[in-house]
Amino acid sequence: MTRKTDQILMDRLAMAAREGKISRRSFMHYAGVAGVTATAATGLWTKSAAAQPQRGGTFRWGVHDGNSSDTHDPGTYVTRQMIFLAHTHRSYLTMITPENGLGPDLATEWSATPDAAEWTFTLNENATFHSGKKCTAQDVVDSLNHHRGDESTSAAKALLTDVTDVKADGDYTVVITLSRGNADLPWLMTDYHFAICPSDGNGGIDWASGDGTGPYKIDSGEFGIQWELSRHDGWHGEGAYFDNVAMIVLNDPNARQTALVTGDVDAVSLIELKTMALLERNPNIKVDNIPSGGAITMPMHCNTAPFDDVNVRNALKLSIDRDEIIEKISFGAATKANDFHLSPVQPYWPDDIPQREYDPDQAKSLLKKAGQEGLSVNMSVAESVYTGAVDMCVLYAEQAKASGININVVREPNDGYYSDVWLKKPFSAVSWGARPTPDVMFTLAYKSDAAWNETYWQNERFNELLLQAKGELDDNLRAEMYREMCLLMRNDGGTLLPFFNNWVYARGKGVERSENVAASWSCDGARAASRWWFST
Repeated sequence: MTRKTDQILMDRLAMAAREGKISRRSFMHYAGVAGVTATAATGLWTKSAAAQPQRGGTFRWGVHDGNSSDTHDPGTYVTRQMIFLAHTHRSYLTMITPENGLGPDLATEWSATPDAAEWTFTLNENATFHSGKKCTAQDVVDSLNHHRGDESTSAAKALLTDVTDVKADGDYTVVITLSRGNADLPWLMTDYHFAICPSDGNGGIDWASGDGTGPYKIDSGEFGIQWELSRHDGWHGEGAYFDNVAMIVLNDPNARQTALVTGDVDAVSLIELKTMALLERNPNIKVDNIPSGGAITMPMHCNTAPFDDVNVRNALKLSIDRDEIIEKISFGAATKANDFHLSPVQPYWPDDIPQREYDPDQAKSLLKKAGQEGLSVNMSVAESVYTGAVDMCVLYAEQAKASGININVVREPNDGYYSDVWLKKPFSAVSWGARPTPDVMFTLAYKSDAAWNETYWQNERFNELLLQAKGELDDNLRAEMYREMCLLMRNDGGTLLPFFNNWVYARGKGVERSENVAASWSCDGARAASRWWFST
């Protein structure tokens, strides 16, 4: 095929195949007219048609980080099992799109008053729960209020501190009023805790049943083991190409990867980075390596000795060689961090703050100042936190010896790690998913009274700036505030943040996705079940 017109014809044919507008027979006929051999045309058809979503099949999804102690209560969501499950069987007001923008879910549109202190969301009138009940404004009101009030135990309670009222205006309109403006509120509604559950009719929600309005309904399952789901024919959104979804919890990385290689599962949420190159050479596997705002943190409890001394905290931050960690543990699939929780791929990232480097001599000086020469600390970790998490902490312990620090790495059980270790033991390793805006992350984990303030850090200036930035509509002023907050986290905070991890997951050859994938969570923003499909 040499003629320009022939190439144009083939480009049009490929586009038609991707969009499902032409049959295989017609494609082969016109490809022959363009001078393409039958073998070449077959290859082009297979490649082009695969990009068109196809319905059918059971998607077997091997996921990591699932506990038997998990529940359907959105306020308790913390493990990857629940994040993946929530985005499969429940819905949210808004969602992160594959292009990493903000798109509709239960809400079809939203608007705010000029001061961003009142937001109005219009709901999709076609949305129904798996039980058959229509999803109305009251369901949304009660679902959001589940995370509010003095009696709420929700981990996301701090995110709604400024909300003064959530009310229904008719059956399909929700009005959210705030004490101060929040330009990010529609983005905030994508937080995985804010899943919409059916109202119980008494101001609460029926979360225990597992009922939802998501693309798939739960048929059976057990926390920490496996879930069987089937397509929700009344789903209001696009996608849900699979007939069924089997979500299988595989906490052990070897078991998870073996299941993918043998074809026992169609995709896995996390792969062993040390075998990434090997998997990439496997013709039956596709590896997705997606930069993100997801982070590995090493929180130190600022209210517990010796971490209550800022000199000790900074000494520990100076005692980790991030470059070596990324090379040997992440195999390059990560971005070097600077001890503040904002990634280069996220808005408002302050690129002019000097990068903290490995400096054992400076660490020794700070320890001497703190009277903590010969410091010895325990550090908790589980392999389910991150592929290679235990090795990462062991390597860090080796690096810290140059500063005169002894780090005793305590390997904790995978099951129950976030309920028994995180927020309880004073020094640990933790994995965080990406949040869409700095305000969401900072409010969730760094605000003084946040339920997930994993370092128990208290900084009056940080909290002051957080409130100011939330309602600031001038982007330049807002960027300045976030820069100062990042400096406070870096120089005073209790979070050692070595790197932002790429989402590295893998699919079998027959599992297709769109060109763009969301970077908010692994597996296309945790929405693989509804966005991916099998090629034919």
